[in-house]
Amino acid sequence: MFRTYKLKNLNYKLILGIVALNTIGILVIGSANYEYQSKQMLGMILGVFVMGVVALIDYDFVLQFSKLYYIGVVGLLIMVLLFGDNSGGATRWIDLGIRFQPSELGKILLILFFANYFMQYEDEINEKRFIIKTAIIAAIPLALILKEPDLSTTIVTFLIIASLMFVTGISYKLVGIVLAISIPTVVGGILLILAKGASLLKDYQGMRILAWLKPEEYPGAAFQQQNSIMAIGSGQFFGKGLYNNSVDSVKNGNYIPEPQTDFIFAVAGEEMGFIGAVAIVLLLLFITYQCFRTAKSAKDLSGKLICTGMGALVGFQSFVNICVVTGLMPNTGLPLPFVSYGLTSLVTLYFGMGFVLNVGLQGKNLKRGGILS
Repeated sequence: MFRTYKLKNLNYKLILGIVALNTIGILVIGSANYEYQSKQMLGMILGVFVMGVVALIDYDFVLQFSKLYYIGVVGLLIMVLLFGDNSGGATRWIDLGIRFQPSELGKILLILFFANYFMQYEDEINEKRFIIKTAIIAAIPLALILKEPDLSTTIVTFLIIASLMFVTGISYKLVGIVLAISIPTVVGGILLILAKGASLLKDYQGMRILAWLKPEEYPGAAFQQQNSIMAIGSGQFFGKGLYNNSVDSVKNGNYIPEPQTDFIFAVAGEEMGFIGAVAIVLLLLFITYQCFRTAKSAKDLSGKLICTGMGALVGFQSFVNICVVTGLMPNTGLPLPFVSYGLTSLVTLYFGMGFVLNVGLQGKNLKRGGILS
């Protein structure tokens, strides 16, 4: 379960990047809604502890139980649909003594499962039978997440799995075929939605896309995004300052519902300005880069895939969140990694990053010493 490591091989840059970003997040959450700040601080303390413990656990040992992770994810997602708590029209949470969102933990566990799965079948990655089998295996949890409904998490989880297949060595020809099919499909879907009422999506999902494309015609559905854009723009270069009482503040006027969650970047842009917003983006890029950098030096394919999966998670989820907040994509419900309020999201991200650190401790050409040496 445990191996011996030299802690000088620990990726301290990644740890510092995560802690710095999380600290900024805690400050902005406190400014957005002070009652959530202390909870997020506790989440950070618990997360750092979890990350530290996981970093010392041999990921080879953990991957031996990867099938159980898949079964556990599917089981939890089914429990959500049967017994979960409904909030805002979606059933995404379950109370097992602690209220949490299984799809957040599911993303990490699916990365572990597919890291081991693709390593075992690396030589079959381009075989038709294997691709169909993989599609079925992936479709089950994706369909359950979509059923909640949680389209944005479904898309990000799909992109993570696709990234793992790409790194494993799937044919560029197959990638080209998928893109050739998916891009026209997305464009066609948008055109279909523009023909009012002709939507293959749920009513609220179609309305979000319409509000994104034509905000002046759907002000009720577009107000959150439009106010978010206004908030970011009003922050200008240096921002209005954290915890300010400015009467012209979009946040202080309560024009952004639940600003401490999915739209936390709007609060950061208004109160920390361009400088603060860029700092958050750069830290997210830095964390993503460190994950990919660790993947490059991993001792085997499974370690490489774990790091790639975590980098893809942070990268894709950050990209979607910031695009939504700045009006570049339709409104979704994704938190900004390490910044948005949400204990499940925060602690599970630290959990996943612990495995990245462990992969780094076992990197190629590294000498091993005592666990605490």
